[in-house]
Amino acid sequence: MPILSLIIWLPLLGAVAILFVPKEQTGLIQKIAIVCASLSFLLSCYLLINFDLTTGELQFGESVQWVPEMGMTYSLAVDGLSLSMILLTTLITIACLIASFSMTDRVKAYFAWFMLLETAVLGVFAAQDWFLFYMFWEITLVPMFFLIGIWGGERKGPASLSFFLYTLGGSIFMLLGIIAAYVNSGGNSFDMAVLNQASVSWGVELQALIFFGFFLGMAVKIPAFPLHGWLPLAHVEAPVPVSMFLSAILLKMGAYGLFRAGVLLPLGLEWFLPVLFGLGMVNIVYGALMAWRQNDLKSMVAYSSISHMGFVLLGVAALTVTGFTGAIMQMVTHGIITAALFFLIGFLYEQAKTRDISEFSGLSRQIPRYGVLMSIALLASMGLPGLAGFISEFHVILGAFERWGLYVIIASIGILITAAYSLRTIGYMFTGALDPRWNHLQDISGRQLLTALVLVFLIVAIGIFPSPALNVVNSTATQMIEVLTK
Repeated sequence: MPILSLIIWLPLLGAVAILFVPKEQTGLIQKIAIVCASLSFLLSCYLLINFDLTTGELQFGESVQWVPEMGMTYSLAVDGLSLSMILLTTLITIACLIASFSMTDRVKAYFAWFMLLETAVLGVFAAQDWFLFYMFWEITLVPMFFLIGIWGGERKGPASLSFFLYTLGGSIFMLLGIIAAYVNSGGNSFDMAVLNQASVSWGVELQALIFFGFFLGMAVKIPAFPLHGWLPLAHVEAPVPVSMFLSAILLKMGAYGLFRAGVLLPLGLEWFLPVLFGLGMVNIVYGALMAWRQNDLKSMVAYSSISHMGFVLLGVAALTVTGFTGAIMQMVTHGIITAALFFLIGFLYEQAKTRDISEFSGLSRQIPRYGVLMSIALLASMGLPGLAGFISEFHVILGAFERWGLYVIIASIGILITAAYSLRTIGYMFTGALDPRWNHLQDISGRQLLTALVLVFLIVAIGIFPSPALNVVNSTATQMIEVLTK
């Protein structure tokens, strides 16, 4: 089996294997999930090692006729954008599974759904056929609905239903966009490359209309204001590992699709640039303001994701190599940072049974290792130089300035607010006298410490040595801009 298919279908194989394991054998269930996820990650690393960084062309391609009468193909390939997302997905999935070891309720079903979710997301990032892309996109709804709806908090019902309806509603418009592109290309193929060539002859009005359909579907997932309503509730009510995956990976599906739709419809994308720029600015400032108002740690990180994904919209709206590179890097760095934050929040909640920031003080005296790791993740979230968040946001702002000039200053408001609530959180939680209620807290150790260290190491490493990560995406960003601006 070709390597991309192996990466995608190994988690599903793990899900099927888990179904045959007696539900009492939770240890075996966990091992099967970890082994399959780890194999997918190792194969992704093999892709990286053998990936040609000098070209933005698709690599490791495989294509099989699926429904030839309709022009549907099982077509997979990766470029720098796809590869970075696949690496991120396979890595974060392992962290999510480790965070799930404390799960005690219906463990068998939980891990099976999680492995199916990984397969669906990997399929989205590797698909080179729009129908195949849409199929994987829709499959992600099912496991996420059950993961929130069964294992979530007190309001898990409304949270899972809100997520499902928002995403399904957006997907309908995206499907209409895909059908419109297919029909206007002659109705012979859903292949992305074929449709990209056919769209050259389409006028601005047609491309803009089709792009609008795609954008509505992608905007819900990003999430772009005002289609973000499902996100805070879903984050708060979801189990911590699901929140990790949701913020680190699922939000990136929308941004990823936006890049692909832009290459398909360059005139449509160009027509929408002012809209993307405006929404990006709104996301950055609104998300930061709402994060500032939160006392619940999970709510704060959820709203901060809205703000940080605004930088992705801003980078796309720049329509420059620097902006595109920054937007892709923001997808990667935000994924790592938020995964670390949710992981660490979950560790604290398991012992303290509260996520209220104002309830904590002086924790660095009781749990110093935890305090260092959490502080680094929060500082990275605010874009401190030397950490991963800075390099991506700097590229986005620089690229956007080339096109939009001083209007980009508006983004600095969101950056300042983010710095304010990040430093406030560090101050509340880790400085001052230790509250006697927290004398029983145990510091992070074992596999949880190892997982957190890996994520924090990546945050620091990318911040200090960004070139390897930038090299993966730069050629792809350059080629995209050449296609969009020729």
